[in-house]
Amino acid sequence: MQRSPLAKRVWLLLFLALLAIYLYGLGRLPLLGPDEPRYAQVAREMWERGDWVTPTLGGRTWFEKPALLYWMIAASYNLFGVSEWAARLGAACSGVLTAVFVGWLGHRVERVAESDLRWYGFASSLALASSAGLIVFSRGASFDIPLTMTITGALACFFVSELETNERKKSRLLLGFYVCMGLSLLAKGLIGIVIPAGVVAGYFALRLQWPSTRLRWSLLWGGAVAAGVAAVWYGPVTWRHGWLFIHDFFVQHHFARYVSNKYNHPQPFYFYVPIIALFTLPWTPFVVAALSNARRWEWRAEGAVNRLRVFAFAWLIVPIIFFSFSGSKLPGYILPALPGAALLAGERLARALHNKGRRGENDAVHNLRSIRATGMLLIMLAIACIVYVTHTGEIHLSCALFIAVPLATTGLFSIVWAHLSRMCVILTVVVVFVVTILIPDCAFEKAARRESLRDLLQLAATRGYSSTPVFNLHTVERSTEFYAAGRIAYAADGNPVRYEGAGQVAEDARRGGGTALVIVPVRYTYQLTQYQFIQTEIIGDNGGVALVAVRVR
Repeated sequence: MQRSPLAKRVWLLLFLALLAIYLYGLGRLPLLGPDEPRYAQVAREMWERGDWVTPTLGGRTWFEKPALLYWMIAASYNLFGVSEWAARLGAACSGVLTAVFVGWLGHRVERVAESDLRWYGFASSLALASSAGLIVFSRGASFDIPLTMTITGALACFFVSELETNERKKSRLLLGFYVCMGLSLLAKGLIGIVIPAGVVAGYFALRLQWPSTRLRWSLLWGGAVAAGVAAVWYGPVTWRHGWLFIHDFFVQHHFARYVSNKYNHPQPFYFYVPIIALFTLPWTPFVVAALSNARRWEWRAEGAVNRLRVFAFAWLIVPIIFFSFSGSKLPGYILPALPGAALLAGERLARALHNKGRRGENDAVHNLRSIRATGMLLIMLAIACIVYVTHTGEIHLSCALFIAVPLATTGLFSIVWAHLSRMCVILTVVVVFVVTILIPDCAFEKAARRESLRDLLQLAATRGYSSTPVFNLHTVERSTEFYAAGRIAYAADGNPVRYEGAGQVAEDARRGGGTALVIVPVRYTYQLTQYQFIQTEIIGDNGGVALVAVRVR
């Protein structure tokens, strides 16, 4: 079946629309959290040195993660200059490409499916692109998004190879599978092999089927291909740093992170069940409906749709099960499971787009329920937005209404007119993207300022402190690692020095020329202002910490 000109135009428009939405407003907010400023700074140091091998932070080796994201950010710096927008560009493009891979996989299933499953690829791609998890993580400099992209590319190539009958094309697709696995190793380390290999193994185990002879033999040359791709970075960095790299990267940040709580991210075993429910919003009801129907699947049947259901199920549960056993849990770890959830939801969304339940009245009823449940979720999100504003005052009421009203209106429409399923799905996608655009513009700006020192450091620069050393008193403010790069002292463990008293600050300020900028929790500001051996000037505060200029008397 050849793709029609209309279908080609629809796919092109979808790609361009996703690119515009995902790139919009990337630089509006400062770099947030402990990780985003660090990753952006590591990439900047590599770019400034022209060194594509050794990641450093504050001049010290930083072997927490591999190089792919750093390369993306450094390349973006080279093209567009150093900025928040440039630091996030690679992650945003990775999110769009992840949705493209899922759409391509779904479209190939359409072409060989025995049943009428028109626009399955389009629906699956939209479900993923409009899911909360992909949108949120694609707007930050995060390793989880490039990892998700490369794993999705690998698994898409693998499954399409299972459907392909042409031997030459099958070999090329398997080559793509192994190349993408090599890129996954560059994206986030060994997990880039564990997840795709686990999903493929889970798929065959669930079908009670042995892999084909071709696939088993491909492990010999395919493993070499994946290793060759990964060796582009692992080879030079190991040659240059030897045991230091092996110990920091593999021993500490792979095995110790997985089997222990060394990095202080403990969570209960069931942690990822509610997380995946949040990540799949607003399509969570469709995912739940698909899973609730799993007992009726033909698990060992040869049809493309039957096989894809099992594959998507393995894609969803393998990352969740694997990371549930980890001693260190963070939400982003299971982002690679999200495409599997989107493929499960996509089948039902495709039928909803055609107002049809091809497999019988039961499916049609399930779709109506899913649409109404999605509508209820949208209304609940609108109410939560208004309640949050009422209790915190951190968002202007007008901004909250701009977000809440479209959500509530679409939710109400989906509840009352659920039988107009195509319109309900389209409106839901549109409102999600509208909210995605509105939130950085008005909802998060005030909250983001509280999580970053960017604005205060810029204010200090206008007062003549652009090159003054920056100290941390009773706290460690990670955003300064990017916004005050080169002015922070690092301890032997690689973390910024944390001072515990005004006397220490005064002593080091005297050694450094007599002046310093000090970041201090607001409640401890008095320790500086009342210390008799220094003069102070309060630059400002963000509600959590203050920035104080000190000069030794």
